Amino acid sequence: MLSGEFKHGIDPKNRLFIPSKHREELTADNECFMVAKSIRENCLKIYSMVEWEEYISPIRKMERKDSERILRALHKDAAQVSPDSQGRIVLPPALVAHAGIVKGAVIVGCGTYGEIWAEEAYDAMVEAENLESMRELLESYGL
Repeated sequence: MLSGEFKHGIDPKNRLFIPSKHREELTADNECFMVAKSIRENCLKIYSMVEWEEYISPIRKMERKDSERILRALHKDAAQVSPDSQGRIVLPPALVAHAGIVKGAVIVGCGTYGEIWAEEAYDAMVEAENLESMRELLESYGL
């Protein structure tokens, strides 16, 4: 289970350190994992290979014309990455640009997947969070 919030810098070669607990979880079944653009926010999503397959499996069951379009969009800039001996991954320029990462990045565990945010964007998103509205939403689902 991916959890926690970790702040790290990105170097000029677009290398980003992934915390060891996340690396262990993400590479438990494979030496590599997937990093892809979020389709909802300007951040990146991190999936183990098993979770990536689970994420895209329902898309493959859609009508072919729809699934091909969505799978193309998801995969065109996605990267299958392997951490180096120092625990860093290399992010392709398109992914760095999508997330707006300049210097600092935040890696956040979200259970079965993780997120990578530009530090400034993450801080602004956290500042704008409304816990009261989240509580109301959860209660509307009976939670």
